Amino acid sequence: MYGLIGRITATPGQRDALVTILLDSTDAMPGCLSYIVATDPADGDVIWITEVWDAQASHRASMQLPAVQVAMRVGKPLIASFDKHIVTAPVGGRGL
Repeated sequence: MYGLIGRITATPGQRDALVTILLDSTDAMPGCLSYIVATDPADGDVIWITEVWDAQASHRASMQLPAVQVAMRVGKPLIASFDKHIVTAPVGGRGL
């Protein structure tokens, strides 16, 4: 499995709009086992995204999906920065 944990800072006041965009683009992503979008209670502009994929190739392929392309185009102006991007190797757990 292939995992990612990312921290995104939205432009001030745009976190909820960005969360909506991120969630609307996740319906059909082949190979995606888990895609969690969470807000950070300590920072009103921060979003954490935790992903688990069956393989890194599935994640790469998802970037070409029309819904993901639209989300990236529409969401980009709402992003102040990509603060962290951590690759993980999930081994199991609840929900997988």
